[in-house]
Amino acid sequence: MNTPIRRLSVLIAALFGALLVASTIIQFAQAQSLNVMAANKRTLLDNYSRERGSILVGGQAIAKSVPVDDQFAWLRTYPEGRLYSQITGFYGYSVGNPFGLENAADDLLSGKADQLFVRRVTDLLTGRDTVGATIELTLNAKAQKVASEGLGKNRGAVVALDPRTGAILAMVSHPQYDPNPLSSHDLAKSEAAWKKLSNDKAKPFINRAITGDLYPPGSVFKVVTAAAALEQGLVADENSEVPGPAELDLPLTETNLPNEDRRACGPGNKTTLIHALEISCNTAFGSLGLELGGEQLRAQAAKFGFGDSIQIPMRVAPSTMPAEINAPQAAQSAIGQYEVRTTPLQMAMIAGAIANQGRVMTPYLIQSIRTADLDVIESAPDPEELSQAVSARTADILKKMMVSVVDNGSGRRAQIPGVAVGGKTGTAQHDLKKNPHAWFISFAPADDPQVAVAVVVEESGVTGNEVGGARVAAPIAKDVMEAVINR
Repeated sequence: MNTPIRRLSVLIAALFGALLVASTIIQFAQAQSLNVMAANKRTLLDNYSRERGSILVGGQAIAKSVPVDDQFAWLRTYPEGRLYSQITGFYGYSVGNPFGLENAADDLLSGKADQLFVRRVTDLLTGRDTVGATIELTLNAKAQKVASEGLGKNRGAVVALDPRTGAILAMVSHPQYDPNPLSSHDLAKSEAAWKKLSNDKAKPFINRAITGDLYPPGSVFKVVTAAAALEQGLVADENSEVPGPAELDLPLTETNLPNEDRRACGPGNKTTLIHALEISCNTAFGSLGLELGGEQLRAQAAKFGFGDSIQIPMRVAPSTMPAEINAPQAAQSAIGQYEVRTTPLQMAMIAGAIANQGRVMTPYLIQSIRTADLDVIESAPDPEELSQAVSARTADILKKMMVSVVDNGSGRRAQIPGVAVGGKTGTAQHDLKKNPHAWFISFAPADDPQVAVAVVVEESGVTGNEVGGARVAAPIAKDVMEAVINR
């Protein structure tokens, strides 16, 4: 063989070798990443050729696929539309499924999850079309509706959970959006809907209950400060005397910490711990913050779940405490200000832990995974304890104090006739040019806790007092608690 032919043969062999290596990489090493690429329309079309699993609340579908006569075969629909929009997210050909359960539980809904392997093999052998799993949620439909109606046109969020198990009973975020146009097979319509949604400055696609720009908790955080003080032995019980001057002198700064009404919280600038919580005395909890220091406050918040990464299965943004806290910052943090930031879910977990003998339960949203015929594939695991935030004794004292807030203090609007309710109002400054956020956390019945609730209503508080939490947020929490306990 002459030299030119030999060289050409070597070149052709090298090209075939390169082709073999490239095809091997694409078909095996890169297969998974190529399959999940948003731009891979073949994968999307293949997904649309199969029926996607439904999402159920109380046996009723809040997301389901219906057959249609077009290239996509199945259309994703949301019968409840806005009510569950941040929970379901949406599933659309032109946008994909970037939010909610449609994203977080995609492997189940599409039928690709490991739990469905046997089902897929059976479908292959029998020639049956593969159908995604149906997901049954822990939500209480009545509580979800009541929470949404209570928020109305306000921005904010409501979370309710079972303090004994961590099951999420309601999760509402306002403003809401309609996911149906986003799942339309009319691509111009779905793209226009996505453009409108993504450009909305209010960010309706954000689930404010678990993520987004976290909230300062304001005075509802005082229960964490009280817990730390009791656990560290700074106070013996709810009747222990604490400072309560009209204004607390803070070290290292000329700015002091005043009470909302600019008055002392009791005679001789003293009050009891329980009365301090009833009237939300800033100086009492600020002084406890000075004694505890930033490290003790941070440690107690962490025991309640601050800093934890949780998936329900959507990712929950961790609540945060500042890394470095000096003395005046500790006083501010003790009343839920400075750089303390949290989610409504986290605050519901704190209320739930106090009701549940100090135990924080891991929250979850999926009750069971079922076939299209509703046969159970997998049930929710046994309730899992996330942490023991405080001792049972401390929890009992805090419970008694929170019940007194509702019976005798700022939380009266959460009272339910014949039911012992524990709660705490809050007003959280976030921008000096805007009204503060209104908060309320609660649980009921106090002697047999079935529900814990957190409500935040954005910019509905009144600077300088607890009226926002009491007037706006507490009635919403009351209605949700009544819906759960069937009052």
